[in-house]
Amino acid sequence: MTSSPGLKTPPATWYLKQATGLKSGSKLVGREVAGKITQAQLREIAEKKMKDLNANDIEAAMQIVLGSARSIGIEVKG
Repeated sequence: MTSSPGLKTPPATWYLKQATGLKSGSKLVGREVAGKITQAQLREIAEKKMKDLNANDIEAAMQIVLGSARSIGIEVKG
């Protein structure tokens, strides 16, 4: 079973980079912060990604997106 192209939303990292204005993530993840977003921005991205994520509520979706943010060196403030 194949899915039609265009049904999924862009990757969470795409939304995160858009929110911070980055072209790419940190080269030294864990040691270098590439950018920062707010809790409100994190929630907004999680809401956009909700239908594609394996999450039962918005809080769980936010945790998944938070993991993506950390993996590319984006820090969440607030």
